[in-house]
Amino acid sequence: MAEPVELPSRIGILPFRNKVLLPGAIIRIRCTSPSSVKLVEQELWQREDKGMIGILPVRDAAETVTVGSMLTQGTDLGDRSSKNQTGMSASHKLDGKSQQEPIHWHTRGVAARALHLSRGVEKPSGRVTYTVVLEGLCRFSVVELNTKGTYSTARISPLDMTKAEMERVEQDPDFIALSRQFKVTAMELISLLEQKQKTGGRTKVLLETVPLHKLADIFVASFEISFEEQLSMLDSVDVKVRLSKATELVDRHLQSIRVAEKITKKVEGQLSKSQKEYLLRQQMRAIKEELGDNDDEDDDVAGLERKMQAAGMPPNVWKHAQRELRRLKKMQPQQPGYNSSRVYLELLADLPWQTTSEEVELDLKAAKERLDSDHFGLVKVKQRVIEYLAVRKLKPDARGPVLCFVGPPGVGKTSLASSIASALGRKFVRISLGGVKDEADIRGHRRTYIGSMPGRLIDGLKKVSVCNPVMLLDEIDKTGSDVRGDPASALLEVLDPEQNKSFNDHYLNVPFDLSKVIFVATANRAQPIPPPLLDRMEVIELPGYTAEEKLKIATRHLIPRVLNQHGLSSEFLKIPEVMVKLIIQRYTREAGVRNLERNLAALARAAAVRVAEQEHAMVPLNKDVDQISSPLLESRLAEGEVEMEVIPMGVNKNEISSAFRVMTPLIVDEDMLEKVLGPPKYDDKETAERVASPGVSVGLVWTAFGGAVQFIEATSMVGKGDLHLTGQLGDVIKESAQIALTWVRARATELNLASAEESTNLLEGRDVHIHFPAGAVPKDGPSAGVTLVTALVSLFSRRRVRSDTAMTGEMTLRGLVLPVGGIKDKVLAAHRYGLKRVILPERNSKDLAEVPATVLGSMEILLAKRMEDVLENAFEGGCPWRQHSRL
Repeated sequence: MAEPVELPSRIGILPFRNKVLLPGAIIRIRCTSPSSVKLVEQELWQREDKGMIGILPVRDAAETVTVGSMLTQGTDLGDRSSKNQTGMSASHKLDGKSQQEPIHWHTRGVAARALHLSRGVEKPSGRVTYTVVLEGLCRFSVVELNTKGTYSTARISPLDMTKAEMERVEQDPDFIALSRQFKVTAMELISLLEQKQKTGGRTKVLLETVPLHKLADIFVASFEISFEEQLSMLDSVDVKVRLSKATELVDRHLQSIRVAEKITKKVEGQLSKSQKEYLLRQQMRAIKEELGDNDDEDDDVAGLERKMQAAGMPPNVWKHAQRELRRLKKMQPQQPGYNSSRVYLELLADLPWQTTSEEVELDLKAAKERLDSDHFGLVKVKQRVIEYLAVRKLKPDARGPVLCFVGPPGVGKTSLASSIASALGRKFVRISLGGVKDEADIRGHRRTYIGSMPGRLIDGLKKVSVCNPVMLLDEIDKTGSDVRGDPASALLEVLDPEQNKSFNDHYLNVPFDLSKVIFVATANRAQPIPPPLLDRMEVIELPGYTAEEKLKIATRHLIPRVLNQHGLSSEFLKIPEVMVKLIIQRYTREAGVRNLERNLAALARAAAVRVAEQEHAMVPLNKDVDQISSPLLESRLAEGEVEMEVIPMGVNKNEISSAFRVMTPLIVDEDMLEKVLGPPKYDDKETAERVASPGVSVGLVWTAFGGAVQFIEATSMVGKGDLHLTGQLGDVIKESAQIALTWVRARATELNLASAEESTNLLEGRDVHIHFPAGAVPKDGPSAGVTLVTALVSLFSRRRVRSDTAMTGEMTLRGLVLPVGGIKDKVLAAHRYGLKRVILPERNSKDLAEVPATVLGSMEILLAKRMEDVLENAFEGGCPWRQHSRL
């Protein structure tokens, strides 16, 4: 509990931050900082000297924080006959929040009388809080501030007039006129407040009894005015200036009350029982009417309505949009659902319901030339695209199939879709579906959810502003599914010609016609695509490029593009075809050409460094040229007669200035390749080195990045006859390994791997371990069956497999070799690795038609019907240990 005490008569208040105490006003200050508490205890609590005076810098009264105090012992400021120099003690620290904040003292303040002082309960930490209630009395000025000693001291001077001076001022005609005007304005204000609040009797008494120059301070102190106006009122020592400012402030307060009254009456006249809940909004509208800016929102809504009318919506959609627009007009902008409704209507107005691209007349010859210029090779793929375009030319509204380009990265799937859009003269929009797991990404979110938005398809159509673009669904094989739905199932409606003419986006909630959109999809693999979705698309496979095709692509497309991107030309960097072949053979083994382009870019960067460094080498030459001068030239330069011509670098912005062309072009050689790209990553000796010992065979596999070579290593050790498999393998490939071992054990005698007595004990006392290198890469599938058998036979017979031979094929328990997929990619992978012989299942012979003739001409393709055919071709000199033909 706070305990009251007897107080000294006066305290001085200085303005601080945004609060000023005027004479006649009352303020309550809480002292919490250690410095202010110490001063209160020493100067107010313990002493009873009635002449004591204190100085406080005060904050905004609305804040609960407390400022430090400045206490001084001195004279009564109300008496001009007393001393005009007073000692003053000060604290330089504020409360806990503002202890580091310097106090900028105002030179004038107000002497105040302490009405009440209470001491709070002491906290366990020993901290005590004091609350002081002060009443302003008169103005004073700080003459000098001394910071020496325990507290700062200052000399002050009173500013109020004496009684004799005041009597002379009251006889001034100007003062009499100002007093009369102030009284009239103040009486109007009091009367208005008395009507509204039924009070004002006490105020009228003040108006009759208190001197006007003091009454001006009392009135102004009760208003909410700015800090600058408060300071101006405090600095108004001249009573005539003070009365003039007070009259102006009272009149302004009076006018604000009248305007508020007018607005309130206008609003109350419009309210009904059903509109009372909108009182605050109606007041806001009335305020806007007074300001004259209430038509902005109505203009925006009218503009939105005109935009919707011009959108060409179908009748059923237009009816729905009108209903939503009427609902929007009845809502206030401050209502929660206003913005969401407005955004929804803006989307309806922005969608291309009938806007289409102006298709140019389709020229198949020009389209074919465009495809040939943008893509090298891919003959069958480009032929299928031309067929697709021919059908569109004969029947523009034909519902053609959805093309799905399947192939490894970097083979030109996305650029093919862009070429189709260019040939048709339509806009192109790409939608990436990689990693999409939420059905709402396709169908949109329902508007009941916070942060709802339309699906990617509708958003893409809004961006291109036409209803018949070429839309690329990129990475369609990488969609997932979880508790939020299955995006692949949502795409069934999109890609079905019978359903997409009334596609229903959850956010739109009205049907939208997608039948005019030409959909093209891309994928790295067809296996992850759900069968129902795959059934709605025509799959066109794009295999990897051969070394010859990569060489042509690099020469025609990659090198010019890389040089242009790095600000170079063929005059500064030359990459011979021989060096491009070395890059393809030694630094890249991919199906596409992305790594090839990265390596070419590395060479271009090295050349760019050399060209840029040449600029510094040219500086001495330029300095020598500058030294060549003559008096005539210097005089003309001084007179401004010599004109200078700036020679442009060329039409092409990337063309280098002729100042750099003195150097010879940089020709790439093997030394530069190793210096820039590092040591070769691949060589033709890798296969021979890895199959140098028995138990290793070379297989061919298919991955999302194209075909690849897979080595299989087998070894035996002392054990209990167990089979160990490593290499991050799937269940199918593990079963293939078990089948291979069973087949080898069953035919150990026929293969001369064991005698007739030991044929059943081939694994007695030893374990077999089969490893697939590149253990970080997951592996699965049945196509490694023949490779596993070959590795096991090589292990047990201690014979090495031919290093120039690779193989692929599924094997049955009876020794039959079954066909597998990805033959073209696998053969191309063997060709990239420099292998000369490939063993394939006999039933895959039909797939060889897709392999380029140049590849088939440089390789020997061996077809196998049974496992014995594979073994016959896998080892040098055939299979001499075979005793019987019934393998």
